[in-house]
Amino acid sequence: MIVAGIMSGTSADGIEVALVRISEPVPSKTGARAKPYSSSARQFRLLGHASLAYPKRVREAVLSFMNAPAASVADLARLNFLLAELYADAVLGTQRKFRLSAQLVGCHGQTLFHQGERQRFLGRNIAVTWQTGEGSLIAARVGVPVVSDFRPADMAAGGKGAPLVPYLDYMLYRDPRIGRIVQNIGGIANMTAIPAGASPQQVTAFDTGPGNMVIDAVMDRLYHKPYDRDGQVAGSGVVLENVITRLLRERFFQRKPPKTAGREEFGREFSQAFIKLCGRAAKQDIVATATALTARSIAAAIRKFVLSTRQSYGELVVSGGGANNSTLLAMLANELKPLGLSLRLSDEFGLPAAAKEAAAFALLAYETWHRRPSNVPSATGARRPAILGKISYA
Repeated sequence: MIVAGIMSGTSADGIEVALVRISEPVPSKTGARAKPYSSSARQFRLLGHASLAYPKRVREAVLSFMNAPAASVADLARLNFLLAELYADAVLGTQRKFRLSAQLVGCHGQTLFHQGERQRFLGRNIAVTWQTGEGSLIAARVGVPVVSDFRPADMAAGGKGAPLVPYLDYMLYRDPRIGRIVQNIGGIANMTAIPAGASPQQVTAFDTGPGNMVIDAVMDRLYHKPYDRDGQVAGSGVVLENVITRLLRERFFQRKPPKTAGREEFGREFSQAFIKLCGRAAKQDIVATATALTARSIAAAIRKFVLSTRQSYGELVVSGGGANNSTLLAMLANELKPLGLSLRLSDEFGLPAAAKEAAAFALLAYETWHRRPSNVPSATGARRPAILGKISYA
């Protein structure tokens, strides 16, 4: 089956589409099938990938609605359908580009709000999440079923609704001899630690803190640019060590996994406070410090929550938009040296860094279509495995 995966992350810079061929294993002579989560349980191959930027006004609208204290209900409803139109356009365009047709679509949607921890609301303690982009409209436009809204089912089972990509990480990167930490650097940075020869129950996964989110916000505020291309600005600056030391003491970085983060933790308010904390430092030094915060918080999470276990790890595999920032990668590689970890890119494993999350939601949609759970409870904190998402039929 060819499945199209759609991802638009917390950076809100655009849409990633991955076309993936997924097939079931050939039954053995005894009729036994491979176990779920086994790397041999699915044949998984990327057929094509495309990136499409949001129109400027759409990106501005999405960013304004994320974690907003107030928003127009009418505009939120309009955005739900507008994004669905853009997602459908992206899938149809990618299909034309590679001359392929998907039989199923998995759409993550655009996260506007995610609160993985329970908080008091109108007399009840609730955890909530909201990914927008109407699945029914995508199904009607593309002409195939769409699986969307993946996170609530895990939360209904007591999980935090994130991270969900560890299901793909386990299948692709597990090795019988080498322990690997798979680090995605999108708007938020999240990791999956997979010991050598691990079972799913041995996987640790959680959000480590900001990925590109604070860097992008600082670039927008100080340079009126959406991001630091190849880390050029950060590379010309000097890290403000006192700022890094102070920020890494904050509660999120000290809290044990499972844990998730988003713009609620590292969005507008955090970025404004970050710039204020940097005082009268040169603009390039502030960008360098934001970049170092991502690298240092990843390394700190590895030391505190991964290497403190009795498992050994040899590699850190990086994916996501942060893999294109050479200054960030250099900072991260420098942090990894004392930890005995070598840095690799997901491209080396046949999956381009930018395509990974979209490919993950193609896989999750495939599992849902076959009525199989695809959360990893040890990563999300859920009480049980859960079948994720809602299906919209064409």
